[in-house]
Amino acid sequence: MTKQQWRKTWFQVHQWIGLGLAILIIPLSLSGAALVWDEGLDRLIHPSRFAVSGEQVLNPAAYEAAARVSLGREDRIVSIAKLEAGPVLVVASPPAKPGAAPRRGPPQRTSVYLDPPTARVLGVASNGSGPIRFLHVLHGSLFVPGWGRTIVGLIGIAMMLSSFTGLWLWWPIVGKAARGLRWKRHRNTDTNLHYQTGFWIALPLFVLSLTGAWISFPTLFGGGAPRGRPPMAEPLRQTGLGVDRAAQRAGGWNKITWPTTKSADWSVELPGKRSVKVADDTGALAVVAQTEQRRGITGLMRRIHDGTGMGWLWQVIIFVGGLLPALLAVTGVIMWVRARTWRADLARRQATQA
Repeated sequence: MTKQQWRKTWFQVHQWIGLGLAILIIPLSLSGAALVWDEGLDRLIHPSRFAVSGEQVLNPAAYEAAARVSLGREDRIVSIAKLEAGPVLVVASPPAKPGAAPRRGPPQRTSVYLDPPTARVLGVASNGSGPIRFLHVLHGSLFVPGWGRTIVGLIGIAMMLSSFTGLWLWWPIVGKAARGLRWKRHRNTDTNLHYQTGFWIALPLFVLSLTGAWISFPTLFGGGAPRGRPPMAEPLRQTGLGVDRAAQRAGGWNKITWPTTKSADWSVELPGKRSVKVADDTGALAVVAQTEQRRGITGLMRRIHDGTGMGWLWQVIIFVGGLLPALLAVTGVIMWVRARTWRADLARRQATQA
């Protein structure tokens, strides 16, 4: 194929990906942009949960006791954590129901927000509802039961192709690449916006689309046969040490995670991104390195995709990478409508002259 034929082919691919998926790309990209700073958004929506009276911290057992007042009798504490410049967060899990079907999505959790100096309850929330949960479900599955995650993954693959074809079409036909950076490549503002924003966001958008598709299809990209979700570990109802003794053995705490049916150790995150495990039966310590890192290639893909622990610069790029696809979808549709109108007018003029 000649260069012009390739350009025509890639134009058709790029155009129909944009037109066919615009209605899905817009909510998917905007929800992704909002979730970059989901904690800040939660503070904005629910300020009362973060209205603390000070930074003085009590023993963790005081928070455990205060949280249990707001929890169900059978609920089990999963973890207690100090949020930076905010409340102490106690997360609990309801008991598994015998014979219940496996739950799709994240496990059900209840969060209790406590004032650090007083252990007063500031708020109680379920992870199954609320604006942040709405955004997570929208971004992860478009609210389509069963097939939603697959659809989102396929959109990610399509967006990778769109990023590649868009960059190909941006490249000037003649002259140096710098010619493509001119603002007035076209007389219409929307077309210039499409060219320029598309160029600058092409590589980040390709990366975000790749990581999003990887998260949706981990076995496809990571290799190996598909495996079912392993049974969820449940926090132990009765522990040997107790949360205060576990914190004392660890020498402090930022977050304490309860022993479970799979691991009979307390996991204690300490200042400085360090972590130790405390055996519930003997109190023996074991150091764990790099507590905040999610291991494995899928964990890396998640961090790149959501910006967790990647620094403010990458988070800003992700945020812009969520806003601009919506702009590209809108300007692309405008360009397509204008082109159709122009061709229809041309056909009428030619018919009149014939």
